[in-house]
Amino acid sequence: MNKILVFAATYNEAQNVKKLINQILKVSSKTDILIIDDNSEDKTFDIIEKSYNKNPRVMLIKRERKLGLDTAHKMAFKFAKNNNYKKLITMDADLSHDPNEIPKFIKYLDKYDFVIGSRYAPNGLCEMNFLRKILSIVGNKIIKFILKTNLTEYTTSYRGFNLKNLKNFDLKIVKSTGYSFFMDTINILNESKINMYEFPITFRNRIIGKSKIPKLEIFRTLIRLFVIFLRKHKVIN
Repeated sequence: MNKILVFAATYNEAQNVKKLINQILKVSSKTDILIIDDNSEDKTFDIIEKSYNKNPRVMLIKRERKLGLDTAHKMAFKFAKNNNYKKLITMDADLSHDPNEIPKFIKYLDKYDFVIGSRYAPNGLCEMNFLRKILSIVGNKIIKFILKTNLTEYTTSYRGFNLKNLKNFDLKIVKSTGYSFFMDTINILNESKINMYEFPITFRNRIIGKSKIPKLEIFRTLIRLFVIFLRKHKVIN
C-alpha cells in the first residue's frame, strides 16, 4: 500500500472516470486511488469494478444512493486515516482538475499541512464560461474578505491534507453541506492556525456530462458565509 491517497467522488461520470483513473495511475506510482460512487444511474461503479478489479491501487466504495458530496469527502478522510495514509489529495472526477498537478501536491504537502490548487492565484487559469467565471470570482473575493486568509480560492475540491500533521483535525467537525462544505473546511483550518498554502492550477471546463451543482447552491453558500460573518463578530454563538 502506498502512503498517499487520491480521492474523487462520482455520480454519473461513466464517460470520464476511466480516463481520470488512468491519468492518476500514470502521473504517480506513489498514490493509491479511492472512488466513492453514489450508485450512479449510468453505472460508473460498474466500469471501475470491471476495469480495475485486479489493480490493488484502485479502490471503490459504492454507496446505496446519492448521499452528498460533503459526506463522500468525510468518508474518504476517515478511510485515509483508518488505513494509515500520510497524505490525502481530493479532486473532482469530471476532468476539470488536471491529474498532472498531483506531484506538486505531494511535494508541497511535505512542507505544509493543507494545500489547495487555485485557479485565481497568480498564473492560475479558469476556463469556465463568462457568467460562471464572474460569479465564481466575485464569490471567492467575498469569502476571502470575510474569512481573512491569504488564499484566493475557497470553493474547489482540488486540495491536499498532510494527515501526519493533522492528527487532531477531522472533516466530521465541518457541519456545512453541499459546496459550502469546502469553504467551511478552510474557515475551520484557518481558525485552527493550520499551515496552509496554495499554488496556481488551470481549471478546465467540463467537456462531457453535466454539472452536478444545484442552481441554488450559490445562495446556500452566501447564507452560510453570512452566518460565519456573524459568528466572527460575536453577533451569534
